[in-house]
Amino acid sequence: MAVSRSSHGAVKRAGKAGGDFLGREFFQRDPLRCARELIGCELFWNGAAGVIVEVEAYAAVGDEAAHTFNRASAREFVAEHEPGAAYVYMNYGIHWLLNVLVKGECDGFVLIRALEPTRGVKEMERRRRASLSSAKALRAEALCSGPGKLAQALGVDGRDHGRDLCTGRGVGFRRLKAPSMEVVTDVRIGISKAAHLPWRFLAHGSGYVSVPHGRAGGQGGVVRKHKGQTR
Repeated sequence: MAVSRSSHGAVKRAGKAGGDFLGREFFQRDPLRCARELIGCELFWNGAAGVIVEVEAYAAVGDEAAHTFNRASAREFVAEHEPGAAYVYMNYGIHWLLNVLVKGECDGFVLIRALEPTRGVKEMERRRRASLSSAKALRAEALCSGPGKLAQALGVDGRDHGRDLCTGRGVGFRRLKAPSMEVVTDVRIGISKAAHLPWRFLAHGSGYVSVPHGRAGGQGGVVRKHKGQTR
C-alpha cells in the first residue's frame, strides 16, 4: 500500500484506519510536549487500536526515574535510534511496557499508560483473559487501564523493542478529528525517585485510566484544552 507524507510530517496511508499517522517530526520535541499532545491520539497496533487517555513523560537527562539515569543500555538506545522508535522493556519480570522515544530540545520517553479501546476489542480481551484464571468477561474499561494491561492487550513484547512507529505500516499513532480534550496533570505512578514531578497526563474524566486524577497522592492540575495532535 502506498505511503506518502504531508507537509507536517504526518504519514498518509489509505486503508481501514484512515486519517494521518503521526510522522517523525511530531516526536522531534521534548517529552512533556509530546506526552501532552498524544492524549486524544489513536494508537494502532496490528489491527487493534485505542485512543490514548493516559501517558507519562520521562527525561533522558536529570530524571532519576528514567532508565537513562542509571542504565547505559537506555542511553545507547537514545543515541542510536531515531525519534518515534518503540522502547519496550519488561517491568519487574512480569509485564512488557511500551514507550516511544522523543528527541528534541530535551530527549526522553513517553510511556503509554492507558487506552480507550476502539478496534480489535475481542482480540484484546482474548489476550488479556489468557493470563487470568477467572472466566468472567472483562469490562472494556479494564482492558488497557495500565501500561502492563495495555501491552498485553495489544500483544506488545520484546520483539517490538526498537520498532519504528512512524512508517504507518501496521503500527503508529493517528490524528483524530475530534473535539478538544481537556488534559490534566498528576504525579507519575509506581516510582520512588522524582515522584513529585507532575509528568503524568490524563484525559480529564476518562474511565479508562489506570489511576484517576488526584488519587495518586500528588498535586495535579488542569493543563489546558487542546486537540492533542497539533504540531
